[in-house]
Amino acid sequence: MADLSGLAMPVLVSAALKSTLVLGAAWLMALALRGRSAAARHLVWTAAAAALLALPLLSISLPSLRLGAGGGLLPANLGLVFHATGAGGVNAAAAPLPAVAGTGVHAAVRAPQGIYWKIWDWKIWLLSIWVAGVLFSMAQMLVACAALRRMRGRAVPSPDRDRVRTLAEGLGIRHEVEVLETAPGGMPMTFGLLRPAIFMPTDAETWTDDRRQMVLLHELAHVRRGDVATHLMARVALSLYWWNPLAWTAWREFLKERERAADDLVLSSGAAATEYAGHLLEVARTMQTAQPVAWAAVAMARPSQLEGRLMAILDGRRNRQQPGRLTAALAAMLAVAVVLPLAALQSQDEPAVAARFRVDVQAQEVDATIRAAMGQKNHQMLEQAAAAFEKLRKFDEAQKLREAALAIREEVSGPQSVDYAVGLTNLGDLARKRGKLADGDPYYAKAVAAVGDRAETAQALVYLSQGAFRTHEFDKAVEFAQRARNVASPGAETGKVMTWMGQIREKQENAADAESLYTGALSQDPPNSPEAALTMEVYARFLRSQQRTSEAEVMDARAAGVRKALVSAATVNIRGTAQTYRVGDGTTPPKLLKKLEPGYTEEARAAKIAGTVLLQIVIEPNGLATDFQLLKGVGFGLDEKAVEAISQWQFQPGTKNGVPVPVQAQVEVNFRLM
Repeated sequence: MADLSGLAMPVLVSAALKSTLVLGAAWLMALALRGRSAAARHLVWTAAAAALLALPLLSISLPSLRLGAGGGLLPANLGLVFHATGAGGVNAAAAPLPAVAGTGVHAAVRAPQGIYWKIWDWKIWLLSIWVAGVLFSMAQMLVACAALRRMRGRAVPSPDRDRVRTLAEGLGIRHEVEVLETAPGGMPMTFGLLRPAIFMPTDAETWTDDRRQMVLLHELAHVRRGDVATHLMARVALSLYWWNPLAWTAWREFLKERERAADDLVLSSGAAATEYAGHLLEVARTMQTAQPVAWAAVAMARPSQLEGRLMAILDGRRNRQQPGRLTAALAAMLAVAVVLPLAALQSQDEPAVAARFRVDVQAQEVDATIRAAMGQKNHQMLEQAAAAFEKLRKFDEAQKLREAALAIREEVSGPQSVDYAVGLTNLGDLARKRGKLADGDPYYAKAVAAVGDRAETAQALVYLSQGAFRTHEFDKAVEFAQRARNVASPGAETGKVMTWMGQIREKQENAADAESLYTGALSQDPPNSPEAALTMEVYARFLRSQQRTSEAEVMDARAAGVRKALVSAATVNIRGTAQTYRVGDGTTPPKLLKKLEPGYTEEARAAKIAGTVLLQIVIEPNGLATDFQLLKGVGFGLDEKAVEAISQWQFQPGTKNGVPVPVQAQVEVNFRLM
């Protein structure tokens, strides 16, 4: 909740500023049109309500819009280069081992000391108040709609149906308008989007024909103008921006100008102003609108507006024209022209705030997540959260979550189960990701001891083989590798085992066996896969050691082609053929806000690979890097590690004429061994 408030606060502040500007512009426009008709001013307030509803949607979608067409090939040097460094140790130092099972694991899952969120955080209270206001207002409108539907279901047809049909034709209304009788004393009103209906009280039977005709004309004017739809739209906008005083002012002006516009339409149809004013006054004096339905229906009269309406009706100098379709289209274009630049504006903090919210479970919520998972005996919840933390290199949080997941696996499935062995393997993999290779071996050994040699422990056996290899126990390394090959699944997994066995044989100076294993691995590896690329790279090094340089170059070229294709496939070109920009000529450079250094692969560390990866990227208006192209690689998985890290970088986007645009850049990643 605390992180949610941190994400929402910039959005609320941005909404407050942008909505104030939209409403201020609408107010100025309404003042400029004070000599025009009420319908024209009502159109301004309707456009303002639509703009308020469009603001949040446009704010999200605009960064993804692309202008221009047809970008050419990117040059070799884009003039904008970011740098990163990946460092790895040849022999990572071991650290004290965490508890693997039994009471050691359960001790790590003790009750958390913190609380899930702080009740004194003012941001949380502010967000809660805003949400409560929106829900309360929307609930009022939904209750009103439900009440009106019930009222419509209980009502009976009015004897004025034929009269309404004639009047509707005179106003240019081509569809059927239903007229219903409701309880006595109720204010005449209109409701219904697709099937509009006029509600008349039973008292109307005692009215004169002139009064009934005036009232029906007024309600039909609302139908002709589509006021029910605009009423609901403006009401939703008010519900979202209820905390903005200008929104309430706009709402009152919207209602005032709507009723005056309907009055103007009645008068334009030939009604006498004095008679119409008298009937309106009498209806307002004797009839009342039920409060539960006032939020959704378009009522004929509101006492608070009556004096101004009567003066406007009796003023013969008033402009009573109704805007045509062209005027409405111009108003819509004006609203879009005002909203688009506002929606495109972002504070510099917004991208960084969004980046902080990418992980489902934040650091301060780890304990609460563990409590919830322990209560449900749900280790998957913890494993998913741990994977998210591992991606962000938050290994301490990931360790705690995986230990808790292992405890659940042990409790539910038992210490001799495959499920428990998988949990141990996950902890071993985490130790390797931290660069502490030796720390992972006890987990792998315990996993194999729990269930023996089987497909689920094939990778653990490979890692145990690599551990033995590091300590120069080559016979033991061969034994573990052979056991892994016996249970590995055909395809990529078997190919990886054979590649590793080839490296062991190469170290033992058994060149014939090594080459046989490499070629066998290539037959198992899926084409154009990371496994195939690694086998080619290892095989190329072997060929060079055998003075077979030309063959090695061919193999290296094949591997480089696979790596390049893998990097290009890592991200999607979201623009298609739309234009990207280079820094200069009015285009400002992006700025790096958040940086994650890439890690080393175990294969590159074991082979003592170092070098520079050069990537070409596009920094999108949302501050993320996409469209990766490998200009220079070093192989052994380091190219993909660079992409993985840079994909999580956060930039302040580059702009052209103040608008965020996709900008081309390069990233140089230097991998070195410590």
